[in-house]
Amino acid sequence: MLGTILDVVFVAMVVLAVAVVEEKDLVSAVVKYALLSLLFVLALFELKAPDVALSAIVVGAVVIGVFLFTIKGVTR
Repeated sequence: MLGTILDVVFVAMVVLAVAVVEEKDLVSAVVKYALLSLLFVLALFELKAPDVALSAIVVGAVVIGVFLFTIKGVTR
């Protein structure tokens, strides 16, 4: 059962990664990146690595914040 869930999560991660790269709107790309980060954290929890998942949550939140702050500064 766990293998099937991880397979679905990994396929969704690949699809979202391609969508992030192909996105023209920067804010939409950041939102899709946030979803990709969420799937990554879910995969880590499924792989029984909660400590790494918590670190990924913190790093992902900081990176997403920096991306949004930078986009706001560039579009002025």
